[in-house]
Amino acid sequence: MYRRLIAPGALAAALMLAIPASAADFTPGASGIGDPYYPDYGNGGYDVSHYDLRLKYQPKTDVLEGTATILATSTQDLSRFNLDFGLKASEVLVNGKKAGFATSGVEELEVTPPAGLPKGSSFTVVVRYSGKPSDVKLYGFTSPQRTPDGAVFANEPESAAWWFPSNDHPRDKATYDVSVAVPDGTQAISNGVLQSQTSKLGWTRFNWRSNKPQATYLATLAVGKFDITTDKTADGLPVVNAYSKDLGDNYGAARASVERTTEVAEWLETKFGKYPFNALGGYVPNVPSHFALETQTRPFYSPAQFANGANVSVIVHELAHQWYGDSVSVDGWKDIWINEGFARYSQWLWSEKEGEGTAQELADYVYAQHPADDAFWTVKPGDPGAENQFDIAVYDRGALAIQALRNAVGEKKFSEILKGWPQEHAYGNAKVGDFVQYAEKVSGKPLAGLFDTWLYQPSKPGTAAAQRDRVAHAGVAPAKPKSWKQIAATNSVHDH
Repeated sequence: MYRRLIAPGALAAALMLAIPASAADFTPGASGIGDPYYPDYGNGGYDVSHYDLRLKYQPKTDVLEGTATILATSTQDLSRFNLDFGLKASEVLVNGKKAGFATSGVEELEVTPPAGLPKGSSFTVVVRYSGKPSDVKLYGFTSPQRTPDGAVFANEPESAAWWFPSNDHPRDKATYDVSVAVPDGTQAISNGVLQSQTSKLGWTRFNWRSNKPQATYLATLAVGKFDITTDKTADGLPVVNAYSKDLGDNYGAARASVERTTEVAEWLETKFGKYPFNALGGYVPNVPSHFALETQTRPFYSPAQFANGANVSVIVHELAHQWYGDSVSVDGWKDIWINEGFARYSQWLWSEKEGEGTAQELADYVYAQHPADDAFWTVKPGDPGAENQFDIAVYDRGALAIQALRNAVGEKKFSEILKGWPQEHAYGNAKVGDFVQYAEKVSGKPLAGLFDTWLYQPSKPGTAAAQRDRVAHAGVAPAKPKSWKQIAATNSVHDH
């Protein structure tokens, strides 16, 4: 779009008039989307609508070859834009034409199209690349986990940059087609519905489709040798669960837990409304980590989650995220309470359903476990800071806030809020402040003070506030609820 005019007088003026006035205003998109917790995450200048990933992965060598086709729309007059990516690109095309590209920063792939992209333009980016993902270090660490027979890509808040180029922030959600070729006898597990599976010349290709908006960190890929079970929900949604064949002693407990996915999801529908996606399931690969993750439609579970036997509570936690975190995603990472507070509270609701301790009893027990000088109370779930994003206070203190809300608005309005919120912001993003306003609108009550007390004050709510919100017994040490051991076993659920 930039051009040099070598013409005298009137001819130069005429040529200038022929150039759109905006042409001189084309500028590079920002190298970050504007999240104060992670300034380098995501990018500005465009919005992605779809990722088409065509991959080939060799477990023996950890070599990943890929072609990513990205459909996007420019949100400014764009001269250049960035993708977040850690592997080595060999070619980049924009609208079918070769584009310039260079790397900068920790994970920035700077793409310069052959011509500027006017604001509102739909455009296509093709990136060809290859590399060994587990050799790549970004921000001082490597995210993918190698397994004896493959690899797993699942992490939070970042994972995508190790296996595909993207606008890596939850604010830019998109649909996905993930096509992966692996050696015969090996499977590739991803999000959504398996569209097809074909074999040719020693390689099997699996084609997965996730047809609802999905944040980049919720995209997952697991390659290995799995035992796979399939089923359908009462509504006809396909259920796919996968277990590494070499889970050893954890195999039985893992399967006894994950196979209850449909039951748990259908129960959660009674709390949060209709399940928001086109598929359901979970997978347990043979990895050494301890965390689990709400990868969209198919949560990831480390086998360590089942080291002490079956644990349905962790299944409840990750499936609750399908509504709170996946369908309604954070606007910025400071809004993590909307994800983790409600996923933890869903475990309390499950305990209530199972007769192993009510949510009120769990709230009282948590409150009593942390004296006023405990650092637990200095973490503010409504804005915990990047260093405390997955602190236990975000989960447990975050759940205390929800119980306080329940007590303040009553059962009927509380149920309306739990079900209405995922509908109000379905497939979008929201802030903590948006939830507060929504709860006030539905309940007809002023709630800013309640949320300030439980989410933002860096101190233990005193007896008066606790009693006002009915979250603690006065002077009585509450008994440990029966469900507490299993719930506490999931405290490392997001200990990435």
